[in-house]
Amino acid sequence: MENRLKELRAARSLNQQQLGQLVGASRQTISLIERGDYNPSITLALRIAQVFETPVEEVFYLTGEEEQ
Repeated sequence: MENRLKELRAARSLNQQQLGQLVGASRQTISLIERGDYNPSITLALRIAQVFETPVEEVFYLTGEEEQ
């Protein structure tokens, strides 16, 4: 699973710590998600999308291999 989290976070001038506080996650978790080393729970993914006022599919998406 890929994501646009870093891009969206930068557009809102949020650092990882601030985003983590908004969604109830640690800065380390946000960093892991951005790097693609951790896939968030559905609840966390929805909270993140809510912060950016965008559908979850615009933050997280599957690559070609994963769609099969």
